[in-house]
Amino acid sequence: MTVSNLKSVLPCDVHKAWSVVTTASEYPRWRTDLSRVQILGPEAFLEYTANGYVTKFTIVRAKPGQLWELEMDNTNLHGRWVGRFRQRGLATVVDFTEYVSVKKVWMKPFVKGYLKKQQAQFITDLRRAICSE
Repeated sequence: MTVSNLKSVLPCDVHKAWSVVTTASEYPRWRTDLSRVQILGPEAFLEYTANGYVTKFTIVRAKPGQLWELEMDNTNLHGRWVGRFRQRGLATVVDFTEYVSVKKVWMKPFVKGYLKKQQAQFITDLRRAICSE
């Protein structure tokens, strides 16, 4: 299993950060890596990349303003995404961790770098979305 973590401070209160991150239906509006999201029900959704690659996410735990934990699965990997949120003054500290197992052995050497790149893009897009509202 590969673990990748990214912490960041966002210039907003925890409720705004929580709302933006947990409203998956709005992802295509602010995430540059996605073309669309399909909501499967209150606990699951599919993300489609710009070139049509699909990942299913299932909500495992949600503590509003504190914790959002998802299972994720696609043809290349399976794992968990854990988002922790904490108010610090007027800002929010987010702590995002992914726990991933690859399904194809040849991908193992590349998965850590891929996750780091994806996490950095998510934070960049999230910061832009929060600051533009």
